[in-house]
Amino acid sequence: MNEATQTTNRPVFFISAGVILLFVLLSALFTKQVGSMFTMLQGWIVANFGWFYVLATAGFLFFVFFLFFSSYGLVRLGQNDEEPEYSYATWFAMLFSAGMGIGLLFYGVAEPILHYTAPLVSQPGTTDAAREAMELAFFHWGLHAWAIYIVVGLSLAYFAYRHDLPLTIRSTLYPLLGRRIYGPAGDAVEILAVFGTLFGVATSLGLGVMQINAGLNYLGLLPESTANQIWLIAGITILATVSVVTGLDRGMRRLSEINLGLALALLLFVFFAGPTIFLLSSFVQSLGHYAQTLLGMSFRTTPFQGIEWQASWTMFYWGWWISWSPFVGMFIARISRGRTIREFIGGALFAPTLLTFFWFIVFGNTALHMEIFGPGGISAAVADSVPTAIFAMLDRLPWPLISSTLATLVVATFFITSSDSASLVIDIMTTNGNPNPPVITRVFWATTEGVVAAVLLLAGGLQALQTAAVTTALPFSFVMILMCWSLMRGLSIENKRGAFRAAATSPATLAPAEEPETEDTAQIGDWRTQLQTLIGRQRPSRGHTDTETCRPRIRRFMDEEVDPAFKRLAAELQRNGRGVQVDRHPFQATLVVLREGNEEFTYTLRGRTYRRMPFAFPELRGSAGEPTCMAEILLRGGTVSETPLEGFTRDQIIQNFLAEYAKWMGW
Repeated sequence: MNEATQTTNRPVFFISAGVILLFVLLSALFTKQVGSMFTMLQGWIVANFGWFYVLATAGFLFFVFFLFFSSYGLVRLGQNDEEPEYSYATWFAMLFSAGMGIGLLFYGVAEPILHYTAPLVSQPGTTDAAREAMELAFFHWGLHAWAIYIVVGLSLAYFAYRHDLPLTIRSTLYPLLGRRIYGPAGDAVEILAVFGTLFGVATSLGLGVMQINAGLNYLGLLPESTANQIWLIAGITILATVSVVTGLDRGMRRLSEINLGLALALLLFVFFAGPTIFLLSSFVQSLGHYAQTLLGMSFRTTPFQGIEWQASWTMFYWGWWISWSPFVGMFIARISRGRTIREFIGGALFAPTLLTFFWFIVFGNTALHMEIFGPGGISAAVADSVPTAIFAMLDRLPWPLISSTLATLVVATFFITSSDSASLVIDIMTTNGNPNPPVITRVFWATTEGVVAAVLLLAGGLQALQTAAVTTALPFSFVMILMCWSLMRGLSIENKRGAFRAAATSPATLAPAEEPETEDTAQIGDWRTQLQTLIGRQRPSRGHTDTETCRPRIRRFMDEEVDPAFKRLAAELQRNGRGVQVDRHPFQATLVVLREGNEEFTYTLRGRTYRRMPFAFPELRGSAGEPTCMAEILLRGGTVSETPLEGFTRDQIIQNFLAEYAKWMGW
């Protein structure tokens, strides 16, 4: 437990765990009372904050569209010359697997059928009701859901990769809170994110286990009951824990590959075994109708129809997506380093949305086609038990036993990977952004997710799951609004400081001081005054390299230029209340700025040798053996720039340090 206690953010971990365990205890002891409380709480939130959820979610979508079409879309999530880590195909596949999972299997058939039998506007059981059913399914699972994920994911990626802040929710509010993100205010943000993620994932796990039980019942293996669902949660949580212990590559990666393959196989089977031409035709029509009605649906609050429909559908989904957003947002941030903001939004908004729409067309419209033109009976099965919807539809296609077994396996593997990856994300939030948190705490959170899903099923089934999502999302939706404000502030400040970025990437162009400085000069506008205006904020790391050539020139550069520059900077930083560490190697020097004992900023200069390539440039054959000696500037995020040793003076080193420090501390 020593490793866990060293890395854990104790206030976040113990407050989150304590409140959640108290909830579990009260739900176990007072199940009926907690169930009644859930019903009252959902009604109160929908009645008083339904308009807010609708307005906020529409605002997130328009905010994302604004960033996509604005000049900020060119900003890269990382260094300006950084390349993406994954190809487009791999990146799209991971985006889709992160966003929906179990929910698509649970609602892919059930939601269109439920809207068809009880539409909001149309007459039940008509072709208009079928059209409206797909319109509503697209609305609930489309652009709004992914815009919510993008707000969180983009904020995390921007502040982590562009400005080297820790990959935690609190970092997204740095322009607004400053160093207070490391105090109670930051802890409160992380606690809200932990609550939202855990209850959002528990909602998915509860839906998943209900569907697994329905599948096993269809296969004649296990009757449907709450008790059996609790046992299934226990068994699958154990499997998720095994996946946690075996590690990210051996466990979660392989399971993710398996469930994506199984889900694709199931999708293609239904597409070709069902009414294929009808599905393609309805896909085109539904896309057009969605685009036509998007604006009106985005602001619909149903004030004249009452709150029941809104509570069961739109409010539940908006709450579910918001509560999932720390989990999905952190995941897509981790796989998107090196993308521009426009690439990030385009990939995370449009590609997964189109795949989700195709899923609903294949499963939902196959069921509607059966209901309207075929044998029917699916609406009756859904009315009897929502989790059985997909199995009722598969039963009317060829090889129902095989396809139903496949569907059950897909839900089970999605269950395991959701629990595993969510426990990792929660653990990252409770360990100050540690990307590799201790296994023991990940096991704790994986187990807790299963326990919370179990008590929610005991306390009210689907109603309790919906209420948990809506309730925990309410406070985090305010955090997301602050994220939008903070991201815009960070982008606008960086845009205003473009001159600093240009100077930092071209150190050789910095003009030297007009006259030599002495240690007691402190005139207005000199580098010491610039430094004093910067003092104020955050953190980085190191690298080491040796060179085989240019050694004499690099040693002389380090002794005559770098050492004196670092000495003058260290003295002035200490005079302004900062701690300083200088790490000196023969061909590399690192200056670390400390604030209250914590690493705030790191600046490294190292010598490198480059040789010309005569096979690529024949005109240089005569000087092929001549090396070029370069000074390489490194920050926490990697190499920033390079410049020839000759002419890079101590004054230019100081100015370059100030430029990078200003870029880092600009907020």
